[in-house]
Amino acid sequence: MLETNMSTVYNPKDMEEKIYSHWESQGYFKPEINPKGDPYTIVMPPPNITGQLHLGHAFDGTLQDILTRWKRMQGYAALWLPGTDHASIATEVKVVEKIRQEEDRTKEEIGREEFLNRAWDWATEYKGRITNQFKKLGASCDWSRERFTMDEGCSEAVKEAFVRLYDKGLIYRGSRIINWCPDCKTALSDAEVEYSEQQGHFWHIRYPIKDSDEYVIVATTRPETMLGDSGVAVNPEDQRYKHLVGKTVILPLVNREIPIVADDYVDMEFGTGVVKMTPAHDPNDFEVGLRHNLEQIRVMNDDASMNELAGKYEGLDRYEARKQIVEDLREFGLLEKIEGHDHNVGSCYRCDTTVEPIISSQWFVDMKPLAEPAIEAVKNKSTNFVPDRFSKIYFNWMENIKDWCISRQLWWGHRIPAYYCQDCGEVMVAKEKPTSCTKCQSHNIYQDEDVLDTWFSSALWPFSTLGWPNDTEDLKKHYPTNVLVTAYDIIFFWVARMIFSGIEQMGETPFKDVYIHGLIRDSQGRKMSKSLGNGINPLEVIKEYGADVLRFTIVTGNAPGNDIRWSDDKIIANRNFANKIWNASRFVMMNIHEDTFEQESLALENLENADKWIISRLNKITSEITDNMEKYEMGIAAQKLYDFIWNEFCDWYIELVKSRLYNKDGGNSKIAAQYTLAFVLKNALKLLHPFMPFITEEIYTHLVDEDTIMKAVWPVYNEKFNFQKEEEEIELVMDIIKSVRNIRAEMNVVPSKKAEILIVAKDQAIEQVILNGKGYIMSLANATDVRVLNKSQVPDNVASSVISGGEIFIPLADLIDKEKEIERLNKEKAYLEKEVDRVNKKLANEGFVKKAPQKIIDEEKAKKEKYETMLQNVIEMLNKYL
Repeated sequence: MLETNMSTVYNPKDMEEKIYSHWESQGYFKPEINPKGDPYTIVMPPPNITGQLHLGHAFDGTLQDILTRWKRMQGYAALWLPGTDHASIATEVKVVEKIRQEEDRTKEEIGREEFLNRAWDWATEYKGRITNQFKKLGASCDWSRERFTMDEGCSEAVKEAFVRLYDKGLIYRGSRIINWCPDCKTALSDAEVEYSEQQGHFWHIRYPIKDSDEYVIVATTRPETMLGDSGVAVNPEDQRYKHLVGKTVILPLVNREIPIVADDYVDMEFGTGVVKMTPAHDPNDFEVGLRHNLEQIRVMNDDASMNELAGKYEGLDRYEARKQIVEDLREFGLLEKIEGHDHNVGSCYRCDTTVEPIISSQWFVDMKPLAEPAIEAVKNKSTNFVPDRFSKIYFNWMENIKDWCISRQLWWGHRIPAYYCQDCGEVMVAKEKPTSCTKCQSHNIYQDEDVLDTWFSSALWPFSTLGWPNDTEDLKKHYPTNVLVTAYDIIFFWVARMIFSGIEQMGETPFKDVYIHGLIRDSQGRKMSKSLGNGINPLEVIKEYGADVLRFTIVTGNAPGNDIRWSDDKIIANRNFANKIWNASRFVMMNIHEDTFEQESLALENLENADKWIISRLNKITSEITDNMEKYEMGIAAQKLYDFIWNEFCDWYIELVKSRLYNKDGGNSKIAAQYTLAFVLKNALKLLHPFMPFITEEIYTHLVDEDTIMKAVWPVYNEKFNFQKEEEEIELVMDIIKSVRNIRAEMNVVPSKKAEILIVAKDQAIEQVILNGKGYIMSLANATDVRVLNKSQVPDNVASSVISGGEIFIPLADLIDKEKEIERLNKEKAYLEKEVDRVNKKLANEGFVKKAPQKIIDEEKAKKEKYETMLQNVIEMLNKYL
């Protein structure tokens, strides 16, 4: 017996924290653990410092950790670089709310400097909290390289990138239509606006033609913006309005004269074919306004109330102003009609407030020159999307990209490195504050008040975290990274921006692959949310079941790009799986010795069929799982491991060899069984380690004289362990045992009741396999004897079953109910008739026969022959009873 102090019961609470501390203290998470290995690098999508680890983080982190641990075992210098994101707008909202609740003060009341102190306190607390939560998950990140988007190095990178882009003319300041959040009081990029279908209205308004009895009718969903109209547009080909182009209309309620212009933008088929132009409040109107030199009149304040240019409506909220404007139009007879209209309405992705398109002076990135090489990089496969279908989202976004508004009217974030001279108005962009104005030498200089969009710094993440703009060793070795693991909902937020930033600043894409996974939904397929109360706290799951069980549950069954459903049943099943592994491992260690692995040569010379079967199955599973991992099919790999360990190793092999283990005089046969047990367990633990790191570490270090499984070598396929003949033979023996067990169950024969097993073999080769496996069948099928007979020798009153290699009969005498046996055979007959009919129809289908590969057709023909033979056997058995 192998000396071990493994607990009799699997209890993750007793070991996970201890194991993780050991790994971290020994430096096993560092790439230097494999100093000669090729680099393999993943940068963690940095969680926002606005809360705690949720199930999405756990899923994302588990997938990254699986890949990192696997590559580490393959000998790579694997680096999983962790970090967190300052999340400018989201964090500022949280800190503002905290100050309001605790002190009943606003950020303006405490001032910018004190507010930033509070924000840094928040960041410190939540960074630490998130780090500790990832550690509980088992994340093998190199925490010595942990980064934060506002740490000194990343801040240096942000300034460097901004200045470089500005110097190339790719960053500019200008007045353009942007998305404005009236609640957060900041600009938003297009990606930060979430659209939803909402019920609204079309208000049809009469615009009188100057010096005429004519009028045109315009339809709008936002009547309050009409106060800022500076023109009306028609299509130049629209015969209805050609005579009006160049004339003016009188803007209702305001009585301002505004021109009628002709522009191809107007759709003659939509509405009345006449469109009001409000360049300061609509992006399309803004572009038309530039072409026709229309005035830009902004009639709203930053809080979406009406300003002084709104006349008598000044001070009203936009929606209250809308009501009054509609009433006034009705009173003056200018409201033609109101129609119901469902349309997409944009909301702030953080506070859900309806955004307002408003003209504003902001900083922008000129995106066309950056997007073009980034599009080409994905087209030429410099970067691959897995699954490839998500590249369509990427292309759609990049090919229709607009200039990126990067300034935010916030305090928390990277302050824009632009400086203004208060004397001459000169704008200076520099990494450090200039000592004097470059134009007039004045010292009266101040920095831009705004900060950068969070995604500006996140876009630099794959190389800023490695030391850029400095030419560090980490940057040389680990850039470009190998894979980005992320969900499909931030492809345009983040993935696209990292790709064009990497190409622009580093000259190559930041990662070879983008592995896109889905979202975790509840058991009904709904998105998890606070409002539904269906969220799952991963830390609570870890507390109750352990990190391994959580990890295995959220990975098993997952396919790249697809959403998965959370299931409590899966959690229970995987807890049982962990218990199964633990108990099987204890059994193995109780039945092997300290020198078991040293007896390899002797054991391999004396392998029996069962040993060769399980070794061969392990060999094939190793190849398949490695192939699955290369394709990012972690869910498939996990399921295969589950099936192999539970079914083939625990339920079959261990049972098949127990009699040899318990034989005191077993000799070389016993040694072969012991070695096989230890060998298969050892390699199964290695394959399982990336998925369930804690339990595999605990068992492995008791099984072998090694400090950690993390330094173990990943198993590889070995042709010498391909025992195809023995596999087929043992699988036939297993079929016999399963059939006998099924008969017993159907006949309600108690398990302890022994019975004679009679087998009619299809041929002599099958007969020999049965005789070779007789000991296994007698033991596991609880038989008094196993005999191979001719069909004519089979007695009456038998229970029967058909297998691919022949027929099984069990004389049950008065132990069974004859009528039940007839009922069972009739069910089997009906099933086989159905299968024969299905195959015949398939083979009779000309379309199938013409299009299907010959291999598939041959397989169907083989099925037909098999089912027909089995059906004939069942009919013959039925005739014995009738």
